[in-house]
Amino acid sequence: MRTGERLPPLEIAVTRTLVVAGAIASRDYQDVHHDAELARSKGSPDIFMNILTTNGLVGRYITDHFGPTAVLRRVAIRLGAPNYPGDTMVLTGVVEAVDGDTATVRVVGENGVGKHVTGTVTVTVPSGGAG
Repeated sequence: MRTGERLPPLEIAVTRTLVVAGAIASRDYQDVHHDAELARSKGSPDIFMNILTTNGLVGRYITDHFGPTAVLRRVAIRLGAPNYPGDTMVLTGVVEAVDGDTATVRVVGENGVGKHVTGTVTVTVPSGGAG
């Protein structure tokens, strides 16, 4: 881990199944996350991913890079453009700071509409961990 280190991009296909499964797994039963007709009636072109699914994907991105011993200490994200089925979200990250075995990583997830998610993740990787 070093300041300025760029994490390799991760492409995630945003499928209808991913959107619905993420909503169900996080017990978010808002109709805009599973019912396309109701989502359209509320002004959205389709169902869209919820923040809890996005949060989980950001966490996966970090732990996939830093390895199985990585511990997420803080995840602070903000949503922007929706993730609709049929699009691809590309996550990228840059290590902003390192303090011993702990790093702060700036994460951005973009799709065909724009920036879906931005934020920072603080992760601790005990000595001997991947990265």
